Formats: sequence, structure tokens, C-alpha cells
Amino acid sequence: MILATIEQAHRYADCHRGLSRGFDFLQSTNLLELADGKHELDGQRLFAIVAHDQGRSRAGALLEVHRKYIDIQYVVSGEEAIGWQPLASCQMVKQAYDSQTDLAFFLDRPQSWFALAAGSFAVFFPEDAHAPLAGEGPVHKIVLKIAVD
Repeated sequence: MILATIEQAHRYADCHRGLSRGFDFLQSTNLLELADGKHELDGQRLFAIVAHDQGRSRAGALLEVHRKYIDIQYVVSGEEAIGWQPLASCQMVKQAYDSQTDLAFFLDRPQSWFALAAGSFAVFFPEDAHAPLAGEGPVHKIVLKIAVD
């Protein structure tokens, strides 16, 4: 997992070939003008999901994991709260991995929680279980999905 502000993104751009393109998109696009929904940037290799959401609280946020995609979760406005735990520590499966949705859910409680303010991002790799939307208020966010391979 990586946690930083968009101004620090250059430090992490070389961690995976898709991160640089994702960070470029976040820094060169008027994010306030993007409509909610899916925006393909490179077909299924790189796409953005724009959403205006309401936090579910810590109690309502489930740990999730992906195998095919790395997530960059970026906050445009509001504040996001997210839980984190290594996938290797997750033991209570709520929903087994589904290759069609690239998603599995766990009932384990995150080992740590953090807040993402506007202009901040978190990167989650396949070994990172994460519980997004764990805050209480509205958040405008973009989730960039970057193909692992």
C-alpha cells in the first residue's frame, strides 16, 4: 500500500508501469468536470471510476481485494476513510473471489484505519485488503483500475 498526496506521486510512478499513466491522468485532467461512471483510458488495462459516494462508517465498510487490478483511490473533494490489512491476515471470507468482478470480501476487521483528504491517494496492490468508504460524510472520488499484468 502507498499513501501520499498527488504532489508526491512522482516518487511512486516507477513502482508499476501503469501507475505513471494513472498519476498523469489525475494531474492533467479537470476532475471536477468528469461525469460519474466508468472512463476508459486504455481499454481494460487502465480505466477510471468516478463516483460521488456517501461513507458507510467503519462498521459498514468491508475489506475487499482484487487480483487483476491495482487500485489508485484518489479523493477529489470531501474526506475518505479507509481500512487496511494484509490479505495474508484475512481469514473470514464473506464472498469468495469472483474472477468476473475481480472481487472478494472479508469479514475481518482492518488492522489500521486512515483518512484521505482531498488531493490525497492510496494505492492498493493485490496483497492489500482495503475497506473503502469507511467515513461518515460525502466524498467525490476516483478509483483508477490498473491491470496487474
